[in-house]
Amino acid sequence: MNDRTVFRLVFAISIIVFVLVLVLNRKLIPAPSDVPAFVYSLPKLNALLNASCTVLLLFSFMAIKRKDITLHKRLNITAFFFSSAFLISYVCYHYLAAETAFPQNNPIRPIYLFILISHIILAATVLPLILLSFYRGLNNQVAQHRKLVRWTFPIWLYVTVTGVVVYLMISPYYSH
Repeated sequence: MNDRTVFRLVFAISIIVFVLVLVLNRKLIPAPSDVPAFVYSLPKLNALLNASCTVLLLFSFMAIKRKDITLHKRLNITAFFFSSAFLISYVCYHYLAAETAFPQNNPIRPIYLFILISHIILAATVLPLILLSFYRGLNNQVAQHRKLVRWTFPIWLYVTVTGVVVYLMISPYYSH
């Protein structure tokens, strides 16, 4: 595959994922009336997947600093699969479960909203960066990979950390 084809594919995947998340989060497709019991454990699973990705990304960073490319690749591929599992779990939960709102009268609500909004914006932004970083790295385009991961790594790390923070802040308000 040439770069042009890869860029088109990454763009298409990113748009499809964004639209899917938007459609299912906004309940534009009606959810079933009976919510399976497992759905209510998905937020904890999501936090665990995000926390695991954080650890994997940090170990991957340490591995590449030690020039252990094989371990670096394995850790990043694992983080990618965990992030993919998170995305599936996240969409399922937000499609099936009722939305939980952070209380309006809570004095830390502005902090929560700042973290949540920055998390959402950067989560939407990081997917194409991750896909392109993987493409460059797996095709041994090291110089281009390095340039790209200067942006990808801190954004992906921020998204995984803030995912856990958002969960910890909202979890006391779940009604289930």
